[in-house]
Parts: sequence; structure tokens; C-alpha cells
Amino acid sequence: MIALNHALNQEGIMKATINIICYKSKTLSNGENPLMLRVCKDNKVKYKSIGVSVKSEYWDFKKNKPRIACPNRDYIIKIMADKEAEFQKKILELKADEKEFTASTLLETKAKVKIKSVIEFYAELIEDLEKANKVGNSRVYKDSLRSLEIFTNGKLDIPFSHIDIDFLREYEKWLRGKEMKETSMNLYFRTLRSTYNKAIESKYAKKNNYPFDDFKISKFSIKTEKRAISKDNIKLIMELDLSNETKYIQLARDLFIFSYLCSGINFADMANLKPSNIVEGRLLYTRQKTNKKINIPLSNEADILINKFKDNTISSGYIFPILHQDVHKTEIQKYNRRKKVLLKVNRALKEIATIANIDANLSTYTSRHSYATVLKNSGVNIALIGETLGHSDLKTTQIYLDSFENSQVDEAMKNLL
Repeated sequence: MIALNHALNQEGIMKATINIICYKSKTLSNGENPLMLRVCKDNKVKYKSIGVSVKSEYWDFKKNKPRIACPNRDYIIKIMADKEAEFQKKILELKADEKEFTASTLLETKAKVKIKSVIEFYAELIEDLEKANKVGNSRVYKDSLRSLEIFTNGKLDIPFSHIDIDFLREYEKWLRGKEMKETSMNLYFRTLRSTYNKAIESKYAKKNNYPFDDFKISKFSIKTEKRAISKDNIKLIMELDLSNETKYIQLARDLFIFSYLCSGINFADMANLKPSNIVEGRLLYTRQKTNKKINIPLSNEADILINKFKDNTISSGYIFPILHQDVHKTEIQKYNRRKKVLLKVNRALKEIATIANIDANLSTYTSRHSYATVLKNSGVNIALIGETLGHSDLKTTQIYLDSFENSQVDEAMKNLL
């Protein structure tokens, strides 16, 4: 038996030697000798078949490789190289984790190590999101990947273990050098953290290498700009005479008010509404962002807005004139259409603020924040507000409300003495 030696010399008890040998003392029923992986550790030797065998006359025992005339020579050499690389990686990972092992435990199937680079895992994740028609989420991960590729000069073919605390600090420094907003940096780091967590779940990353226990994303400010407007301003917008304004300004007002009246439903969910979402005077839908089911009563004012577009609904299949069932068929088409209309609606809302002489940066999210704030100021429990908003946790609801509470806190403090 001659060995193709690939010794991995490690400190102390971690020293091990991996060889692939032609096991000449054993002949199979087909007259061939099996190729075996030989592991020597702490003066103990273990063997494991690599699933390949050759006749002894086709094996060069001096050079320890198949002879030129050996059938399937290239295939056999590749199998040998792959198997050696697999177990070399196992030993290197065990060393990095400072874990002890024996020749026997190294050969156990459960010790198999899966290797996938950061860029490969990102690509797989994005592909899965696109297959699931989660277009918005896939865009978020694409943006994150693109940012990381630029930061690393395209050198993202690295294991997750390379993304350590120093990597994150340098990435933060680079983003700040681009004068990026805190909210944007927060999103980039949350997406990277999510990817790392998914890699751990898939066994492509090690939990003990996880850098986000020490690198706190919470340091990035995610307080939102004050977006809510008062109940009086909401009524003012509702009562505006916009008959001489453009169709988009009229549509923007209708969508804004509908959102306010319907628990702050966001634009994407409004665009997706169909007649089937109206059941016995209630609005039933699943929030696209959090997959939470929403069930709320429709007020008379909201019902009037729905009926306003009933002719469009018959032809388009949707309640509001944003999507059309014969035009926007794929998720990508729907996503692009919603994005285009949203841009125009938000521009129109800025004009409405000017017309109404309201000092606010109106957007579709203003109605959502206003709904939450008016309820909070009326004494409604935050948990209930979060439920109607479709939030997955109270922290998200609190982000909506915190920036509006200063005056209330000041007033409450007067009652302490």
C-alpha cells in the first residue's frame, strides 16, 4: 500500500494524516482492489472506502496514482482529489473550532462539512425568493449583495467565517464614507445578519463565528421622521374640492383617505385588493409584508370610495385603478407597476399638502402613521394598534409612535407632583 500523502500538521493532539491508498491486500469479487481513505491520528489508523476500485495492474504503486492505461483514469483522479479536499476541510474546521476528534469520528458521515461561499449563498437565497414570488424581498437581498460586492471589489467568494467583527466595522466605515443614511445602513446590516442566520440554519456557517453578538445593529438610528398629521388635517383633506385637479391628485386623495379609514393599509396591499377581499361589510386580506391576516370593518366613508371605482373593478379585477388582471400578470409586472404608480401618488400628495396649506411631507405612509397616532392619542392600547396595522411585534408599532409622543410625555410629567 502506497499513500498519496496530504499531511495536515496541527498543534498538539490535533495532528492528523490523510492518505488515499490502493488496498492491495483486499480483492473484490470483480477482481479489483478498493481505494481507501486512510486516516492516522494519535497512532491509530482507520480506513474508509471512497467507492472506487481498480485492478492492481492499472495502479502505479510508486507514484500512487492510476497508470496512463487505467480505464476512467481522469474520473478516478477527480474522485480522489475531491475526497481528500473534503476531509482536509473537515480537519481545518475542527481546528478552527478547537474541537478534538479521533480517526473514527472524523470518518463519521455526520461530520460532513458543507461549503458554500457568501456570494453563492446569497444567489441561492435570491433565487428562492424569486421562485416564491417575493419580489420585494428579493430586491432587498439583491441590493445588499450588490453593496457587499462593491465594498469587497468583487471578492465575495469567501466563507461566512471571513465576515467577522473587523469586516463589519470596515463595512460600516465604508458606508459612512458614502454618507449613507442611518436607516439605509440599518437595512444593509439587518439583511446581512439575516443572510448569516440563514447560512447557520443551512449549516454553511458556524454559530461560534457569528459576529453580530458583538456588532450591534441597534446602534443605527431607525427613528422615523414625523409623518403623522392631526385628525383635523385628515378631515381637511377629505373635504377638499379637487374636481378641477388632475385624476392622479384625485386618486392620491382617495387612496390616502382609504388607507387612513382602513387601519393604515399600505399601498402595496391596497393595490392588490380585489372584490373577494370584501366580505359582509368587512375588509379581509393578508398583509404582503408580514403575511398577517387582517380583518377590519368597513366604514361608510370607505365603502363610498370602493363604490366610486366599481366600473374600473369590473374590467380590471381590482378595486383600485392601479393593477389590471389582463396586463399585470407576473409578480415582477405587478411590482414594477405598483412602484411606478406609488411614485406618482406620492408626488400628488405633496401637491395636496400645498393646496390644503398643510405643513407636512405627505406620502402614503403619512396616512398609516396618522391612523396609528390618532388611535394612540385616543387611548387605544398599542398592542391593538399593532394588530390592526399588521405588525409582527410591538417594537415596530413603537417606532411609528415614539416620535409623536414628546408633547404627551411633557404634559404627563406635570402630573407627577
